[in-house]
Amino acid sequence: QVQLQESGPGLVKPSQTLSLTCTVSGGSITTDYYYWSWIRQPPGKGLEWMGAIGYSGSTYYSPSLKSRTSISRDTSKNQFTLQLSSVTPEDTAVYYCAREYGMGNDYDYWGQGTQVTVSS
Repeated sequence: QVQLQESGPGLVKPSQTLSLTCTVSGGSITTDYYYWSWIRQPPGKGLEWMGAIGYSGSTYYSPSLKSRTSISRDTSKNQFTLQLSSVTPEDTAVYYCAREYGMGNDYDYWGQGTQVTVSS
């Protein structure tokens, strides 16, 4: 059973960098053809895909967030990390990590989500 768990600060100040980690158990982030995404849901809005890192380490970003987003991984810890710079209150959301087999397919495993609030 694959499990994903998000971790990171729940409160970030405007203009700072948001950093979240997704720890994966029950499966390796380097297993062929799996992609590991960050997705967020602002209050009262729908899900927004932010970006992903693939099994080979390649990264993919939403065009609207690309300039502020970086996704990396630590294969020794089986973790991948999101960094979102220059945050504003509009970045307040529940942040999820999730797994899909091949890009553009349904996600088969999700983390429980973590609330991040951007406020001074």
